[in-house]
Parts: sequence; C-alpha cells; structure tokens
Amino acid sequence: MLNIVLTRIDDRLIHGQVMTAWVKNTKANRIIVVDDDVYKDPFMEQVLKMAAPTGVKVDVYDIKTAISVLNDSGNAEERVIVLAKFPKTVLSIIEGGVAIKSLNIGGMGAGIGRKPFYKNISASEEERGIFKRILELGTHVFVQIIPDEKEVDLRKIL
Repeated sequence: MLNIVLTRIDDRLIHGQVMTAWVKNTKANRIIVVDDDVYKDPFMEQVLKMAAPTGVKVDVYDIKTAISVLNDSGNAEERVIVLAKFPKTVLSIIEGGVAIKSLNIGGMGAGIGRKPFYKNISASEEERGIFKRILELGTHVFVQIIPDEKEVDLRKIL
C-alpha cells in the first residue's frame, strides 16, 4: 500500500494556503484526488494540478482506480495525501480494502440538507451516518481545518 500521510475530506479539494500548510506539515510529495466527477473533467484536473504547491505531484482518479492505486505497494519515498470531497468517497475506498487509519475533516460547506456540526463544517443526516460507519470500521476521524489548530475527535461532536 502507498505511504498515506493524510486522508482528508475537503469539498474545495486543493486550494491555496490550507493545502500548502498540510503539504508542509506532512512533508507530502504527492496528492491523490479521488472524485468521479473531477476525473471526467480534464479542465478541473488541470486547475487542481496548477493549484498544488510546487514540486507536488497531483493525480486525479475515480473511486475504482483509486482503490487499485492506493492498494499498490508503490514507492516508499512517496508521502501521499488522499483528498476527497465527500465522506461517501472515503467509505468506498475503505470498503475497497484500503487501510485508512485516520480521516481528517477539513471542509464541508453548507448545502441543501446539511446542518452545521462544528464551526463551518456541515453534514447531512446521510453523511453523519457514513461518518459513524467509518468510525465503526476502526478509522480515527477528526476535525482539523489547518495543522496549527487542535484536532477535535469526531466522536465528541457528531
């Protein structure tokens, strides 16, 4: 399996200062974006690649391909951040056999059917149920917008 240093849910995916801070904090040199829609959109893929910090490789995969890539033995020198927009995507990856030890919730904005549960982070009832399932599968789930903030265990606020 690849050397995953951070798995993060952020509906903005790669964006400015926040991602730069996480790359620096984790010493990541590769970002894998898992999103079926972005995978089908070459323009958005290019935008994400341009938004990444210098020297960081960016790959965009659909869920099925991501499971295969993440389960590959890979290069031990790589330090990988896995990014997804939705908890459902991360659950699919875990159910596909990828060992995700911890999951960082960084950005889930308001939307139809979503209610805030911590600061500016919102989730629908379905998404809350998915988080509970991810927790049941043994993944540590926490909220931490930027590395300088204190980690908040999801079990305490869900």
